[in-house]
Amino acid sequence: MSETAVSNAIGETTVSELVAEVARLREEVAAAQGLARRAADRGEIENLFSRYMYLHNAFQDEQIIPLWVKEGTEGIRARYTNAGQYTTWESVTRYHRGRPAPEGKLILHATTTPVIEVAGDGKTAKGVWLMAGTESGLTDPEVAKAFPDMYSPETVQGKKVWAHWVWCKYAIDFLRQDGEWKIWKFRCYELARAPFEENWVSFGEKNQGAFDLDLMYFGDDGKPVFMPPADEPVPSENHPYSPNTVQSLEPVPPVAHDTFTDTFK
Repeated sequence: MSETAVSNAIGETTVSELVAEVARLREEVAAAQGLARRAADRGEIENLFSRYMYLHNAFQDEQIIPLWVKEGTEGIRARYTNAGQYTTWESVTRYHRGRPAPEGKLILHATTTPVIEVAGDGKTAKGVWLMAGTESGLTDPEVAKAFPDMYSPETVQGKKVWAHWVWCKYAIDFLRQDGEWKIWKFRCYELARAPFEENWVSFGEKNQGAFDLDLMYFGDDGKPVFMPPADEPVPSENHPYSPNTVQSLEPVPPVAHDTFTDTFK
């Protein structure tokens, strides 16, 4: 083989290798960009729900409304108890409107153990959290007579005291909308609660009916405020801890997936 032919063969090999190397590098860059995007998405989603909880703890629920998808978004949903499910933007956001901040009331919900999976197409994401917290307030003694089991024996400032430990689970679907992550579908599972002076086992045995009620919160002077009328019944019920039941894996933590599937029904 002549020197020219050898040189041409080497040149062709070098060009071919360079083309292959450039293609490989492009694939690596694309994969790295995708990984970085998913990591950023996960951080944004965790911040979004943490912001939700900070606002809720401070009785600033009106500021939670912009964290939801915009009005008219198909598939919006919220569910808090067995009393019903909310399926319109108006009914979902009504939960966050007009919440009072009575004197002496404390809500401290601390979320932990997130499992967050962003769909491969980057359009939706799913997350589950555990929550451990405290809830407390003061109630007029006459009002307290309607819920005798939830109160402490003593009074403070002439009012009955309710001071509870509470544990919940959350399952949330998120939608990327106009370049930002928003809450799309929301479900709360109350796992257990107990007054400060009582353990959750004995209280759980007598508290099984509470999650079927539409009590939303205790407002001014401890007066009960009930949930707005639901849009539809719940497709399945959730019941808090009982000494007579076995724990189940619900919600099931999300796994890697390409597109949205409605798993938190």
